[in-house]
Amino acid sequence: MAVTIKQIAERAGVSRGTVDRALNGRGRIAPQRAEQILKLAAEMGYVPKTHGKGRAARRRIRIGVVTQLAHSSFMLEVNRGIRRAAEELRYRGGEVILKEGPSVDEAEQLRAIEELEAQGIGGLAIMPVECERVRKKLNDLIDAKGVPVVTFNSDIVGTNRLCFVGMDNRASGRTAAGLLGLMTRGSGKVLIITGYFSNHVDNQRVDGFIDELKNSYPGMEIAGVHGSFDETSEVARIIESTMISTAGISGILVASGGQAGIAKAFEKLKLDKRPYVVIYDQTPKNEKILREGTADFLIDQNGYVQGYRPPHILADLLIRGQKPEQEYLFTEIRIKTKYNL
Repeated sequence: MAVTIKQIAERAGVSRGTVDRALNGRGRIAPQRAEQILKLAAEMGYVPKTHGKGRAARRRIRIGVVTQLAHSSFMLEVNRGIRRAAEELRYRGGEVILKEGPSVDEAEQLRAIEELEAQGIGGLAIMPVECERVRKKLNDLIDAKGVPVVTFNSDIVGTNRLCFVGMDNRASGRTAAGLLGLMTRGSGKVLIITGYFSNHVDNQRVDGFIDELKNSYPGMEIAGVHGSFDETSEVARIIESTMISTAGISGILVASGGQAGIAKAFEKLKLDKRPYVVIYDQTPKNEKILREGTADFLIDQNGYVQGYRPPHILADLLIRGQKPEQEYLFTEIRIKTKYNL
């Protein structure tokens, strides 16, 4: 006899509504409680009901996910969200296939998309590389082949993608400028370190930062914008060389990875007073940087939600025909210090 939601609820000691939300990824439910219910459902042999008739109803949906910078610490939270979504979607007749890109490379990303296409995906969630070949490929998937696309973390202009899930990066850049402007009282020079100049996310953060600095803190000067390729050693080298060659550095923005290089540079420079520092993404390494006093502020973009929501959005469309209510689903811009970690 088939296991029911009511039986799972009784065993778990929760309501049927709570079980339904856990199994279908709907509504508010604590992650730990949802994981307990999913595990219990699997142990009891629960099989979700398939609504509708015929072959189409029995067909499992496949959702492809393509990421960038797979080895960066920020992706730990994104991947945790993707794994959680994949676990939940198994109970809705869905399969999530993840292709992780180690860098920001258009050829690498195109291969990943083509591999997923060959596997018969019904929808694609992607952190796109901003380039013409990827743009054309996504529009071909959407318009010619009817495969809906959701972008997350990074967006791409000129496509008919369904929606974007992620931080408003321009607004986060303005936030960073406001923090440094307040701390420095609008004076001195600011060093900006980004990751890859081909990374749409980094570029938007830098653009927002510079715009706000010009508008609200015209007395501050940009001491340079440098690409670090998200490498710790390169971040350290940029800070060391800039502070040796340029006097009056009062603020540093690291808009990408490699933040551990900040401490290495400060240690080597033996500064009496360090510049104010703003970094991105709440990871264990970056929490350590805040606690040790190497940086003052951390701007977090909730990577877990960015990984979790896109597969569910695509599943809702493919299974129920339900489209997202908005085109831009922005995650919260969260400001952290060592006092509120």
